[in-house]
Amino acid sequence: MHAVEVMPDHVHPFVEFDPRWAPAVVVSRMKARTSRVLRQEFPQLRSRLPTFWSRSYYAGTVGHVSEATVRRYVAEQKGR
Repeated sequence: MHAVEVMPDHVHPFVEFDPRWAPAVVVSRMKARTSRVLRQEFPQLRSRLPTFWSRSYYAGTVGHVSEATVRRYVAEQKGR
């Protein structure tokens, strides 16, 4: 993971992965792993949230903008 910004209602991760993997698979695995880890660390989440993440997501690529632009965007989300 190159960068991450956590917002009250969503997360902006900037990740790099093998191009043979579909973005949907990467997102699904990230959501599954973080949900499992957070529910283990905070057991109260199990009873308060039936599902940890929503099924929706947005994935974009860096191909048409520079890595620096994406990093700046992720960093600027903190103030919003």
